[in-house]
Amino acid sequence: MSDLAVIIAAALWGAVAGARLRHAAYRLSVPSGERWREECPAGHPIGGWIGWGRCRECARAAEARDGAGASYGTTLSHGPGASYGTTASYGPSTLLLSATTALVCTALAAATGTRPELGVWLLLAPFGVLLAVVDFRVQRLPDALTLPLAGVALALLGLVALLPEHAGDWLTALYGALALGGGYFVLFLVNPGGMGFGDVKLALGMGTVLGWYGWATVMLGTFAGFLLGALYGGALVVARRAGRKTAIPFGPFLIAGAFAGVLIGAYAA
Repeated sequence: MSDLAVIIAAALWGAVAGARLRHAAYRLSVPSGERWREECPAGHPIGGWIGWGRCRECARAAEARDGAGASYGTTLSHGPGASYGTTASYGPSTLLLSATTALVCTALAAATGTRPELGVWLLLAPFGVLLAVVDFRVQRLPDALTLPLAGVALALLGLVALLPEHAGDWLTALYGALALGGGYFVLFLVNPGGMGFGDVKLALGMGTVLGWYGWATVMLGTFAGFLLGALYGGALVVARRAGRKTAIPFGPFLIAGAFAGVLIGAYAA
């Protein structure tokens, strides 16, 4: 398969996978200590592990309203005679999530080419987008995503290491996970108010993907994450939307830094 075909396939995968994230983000976007949402904005039960996909009741209601010119995501009803009369908010639009995930996957495919580790990056990318969205909304990184992300990344890269033409090293990926996770754990102990334990668990997965391409990539991705977080926090302070001690969600910047590191590491490999 040519590089162009791989890039196109990655973009299509990202668009489809990203379109499925909105409802999962809605279900997981609850404050720390609270259970995941069990109902959609209209009050219908949310099925599946993380609310993957569209609410079936709302879908049927939208189809019934199509003839009257109404659209899904406007006024939702629940039960005979009940109406919510307000716009149901699932957070970021499906189009935005789809486009963002497609761009991420396209960039990964362009950097990695036809090497086998690309399959791992494409599988993990939608979950990275999902975690970033949830953390931005409620400053929470669910264990149900962070811990499996690290385990799945290590397992899949272990399989990729057995294939020809791969460009990374599995042992360095393992050590990268331990190093970055350990480093963030120290930061958590030093300043629990500035670094959440969810960031520590997320760092295990990000250290894995960065470590695949070597220690230089680990350092680059780590630096990029802190730089992006500092720029964001500084911008909030300048705009007077936050103080110097205001906590900000760091997960998105940890993910963005890892993304930047993997791109550069893949190009250099």
